[in-house]
Amino acid sequence: LNERLVRPSVFRLARDEWLRSEPVGRRTDYLLTASGQQRFEEASRHIYASSTPQWDRRWRLVVVVGEVGGRDRERLRQALFWQGFGALGADCFVHPSADLGAAFDALTAEGLGGLLPRLKPLLAADPAPGTAASDADMVHRAWNLERLAAMYIEFVERYQPVLQQVRDGAAEFDDESAFLVRALLIHDYRRLLLRDPELPDVLLPADWPGQKARLLCRELYRRLVVPSERHLDAVFQLADGGTPEAAPLLFERFRDADPLQQPL
Repeated sequence: LNERLVRPSVFRLARDEWLRSEPVGRRTDYLLTASGQQRFEEASRHIYASSTPQWDRRWRLVVVVGEVGGRDRERLRQALFWQGFGALGADCFVHPSADLGAAFDALTAEGLGGLLPRLKPLLAADPAPGTAASDADMVHRAWNLERLAAMYIEFVERYQPVLQQVRDGAAEFDDESAFLVRALLIHDYRRLLLRDPELPDVLLPADWPGQKARLLCRELYRRLVVPSERHLDAVFQLADGGTPEAAPLLFERFRDADPLQQPL
């Protein structure tokens, strides 16, 4: 990646308020904004979570109760999709555990605040067994889990040999290679998570491959993080020649569990 490619990328990140510039003499430092830091922390909790969320058996719904044009309706569908909501027809979106207040805040951040008066958030009661459509029917209607499962299986098949080589000592990554593999690993895993509604275990099929992919990513990342951080420290410095310390969050991701002791 040469400077010609990096410069427009940094410009777009600054324009979208992920980065802020800080002139230092004839040079300029680029640092995360407060909102950029918050976005990274939220994404990190999502990517590195060790388990799926618990469920109170009450479905969360967002119902369209007013007129919404075709373009806005598609923007709404996409925005709720990235938050994990599935669609039950054109006017009802559903999720088992989403925070509805946070969902509406996210819609506002996406520039869809004008639609909120035409949306109704609802918390569905848990009906008596046998008196309503089953949870399995709801999941089948709202999400394509078969396609997502295939993508998780493909991820495991791609990275399992890499992890095994690292475990066996057959692959000795230099610091730069460790960084490259780490970047590709998280890039591929993040693409999966953006499509994963993060359903509770009780709503997932038996032997759901998402958990195996999560553990694989967690362990391989942990094995790569130290040498890849050395590479970053070697090639990236601030204008004064110093290197900022890694955020505590980088290592707190692995504080609660040790995936090195958990074979797949």
